[in-house]
Order: sequence, then C-alpha cells, then structure tokens
Amino acid sequence: MSTGKKKRWVAKVTTDSTHPPRGLFTKSAATIARTLASKKVSPKGIGSGMRMLTYFINRAGRGLSRERRAELNKAKVLLSKRIEKAKGSRSRAKAA
Repeated sequence: MSTGKKKRWVAKVTTDSTHPPRGLFTKSAATIARTLASKKVSPKGIGSGMRMLTYFINRAGRGLSRERRAELNKAKVLLSKRIEKAKGSRSRAKAA
C-alpha cells in the first residue's frame, strides 16, 4: 500500500439540485433544519435536505469537533420531525 494520501470519490461529487448557503453547517441546529427544509435550498423536498446534511456529516468525518457533530445531529432530529409532520399532513389531505 502506498503511504500517500488517498483520493476519495466524494471529492469529485457535484450536484446542481441543492444550493445550501455558504457557512450553513456552522450555524445552529434550528437554522440548519429550517434552511434545508426550504424549497429554495432543497427544491426536491425536505428529504433532499436530509440527504445533504447526512452527506455533509459523513464527508466531514473525523474533522468535526464533538460539539459540531452534536449540533449537526440535533439538526437531523429537527429535520426528521419536519419530514414526519409533512408526511402526516399529506396523508390527512389524501383521506379528506
């Protein structure tokens, strides 16, 4: 095995479907969740925002401090609640 730095596939990933503002993931959990749930940032829906957040956490890896990782995980919980709430309102609308 080489001792050089490995190139990772994630470094090449680009997407045009989501547009998070610069520095978003350094803000509070509530701000992150609210922003990722917006249609402007996640035009394909809240699920897209959740995937973006998970991707960021995975990509950052060990570079995240314990506090920042905890805040990002808190944002995931808040975003999950928004997803569940949206699913609930959609199923009620279909039943009516």
